[in-house]
Amino acid sequence: MIAALKKKETYNHYLSTLRFALYCITHPLDGFWDLTHEKRGSIAAANTILFLTILARILSLQYTSFLFCKVYWPEINIFLYIASIIFPLALWCVGNWGLTTLFEGKGKLSQIYMATCYGMTPYPLIQFPLIIFSNMITADEGAFYIVFSVLSLVWAAVLIVSAMMEIHEYKISKTIFFTIATMFAMLVMIFILLLFFSMISQAAYYFISIGRELLFRV
Repeated sequence: MIAALKKKETYNHYLSTLRFALYCITHPLDGFWDLTHEKRGSIAAANTILFLTILARILSLQYTSFLFCKVYWPEINIFLYIASIIFPLALWCVGNWGLTTLFEGKGKLSQIYMATCYGMTPYPLIQFPLIIFSNMITADEGAFYIVFSVLSLVWAAVLIVSAMMEIHEYKISKTIFFTIATMFAMLVMIFILLLFFSMISQAAYYFISIGRELLFRV
C-alpha cells in the first residue's frame, strides 16, 4: 500500500514538472527561476522533452509533405539525426557549465541540462501539428509552414538564453556574452575531439601495420 502511494506520488510529481514546461515557455523569467531555485522541474521531465524533440525531428522526415521536406532515404542515417540533437546538447551543457563555473555562475551541470531541455519545449509543441499542417496546404501557402518552423527554433533559442540568465543569476548582457562564449567553446571541444580521434586512428593504423609486418616476416 505504501509502495503504491509512493509510486502514485512520484508519477503525479512527474506530471506536475512536465506541465510546468508550459508555464516556462509563456513566463520564462519566473518559470526558469522556479524551475531550479524552487525545484519545480525534474530530470525525468527534461528527458521526456528531449525524447519528444528527437521524435519530432524524426517524424518530420517521414511525414512532412514532400513540398516542404524532400528526403532521399538511402542517404539518411537515423542515428546521425538523433546525434545531431544529443551531441550539441551535451557540448552546450558541458561548455556552459565549464565557463560559468569560472565566472560566478550559480547553475549546476544538471540544472543547465534540465533548463535547456525545458527551453526546447516549443520545438515539439509546434512541429507535431506542423507535420499535419504541411499535408493540408499547397506550395503557395508554404510561407505559413516556414514561419511556424522558424518560430519553433527562435522561440526555443530565446527560452534557452532566458534559462541561462535565471539559473546563473546573470544580467542579460553577461548572459549573451557567455552564450556566444559557450558556442565558441563547443567549436573548440569539437576540434579537440576530432584531433583526439584522428590521433587514435593513426596510432591504431601504425600498430596494425607493425602487426602485419611481423606476420609477414614470420
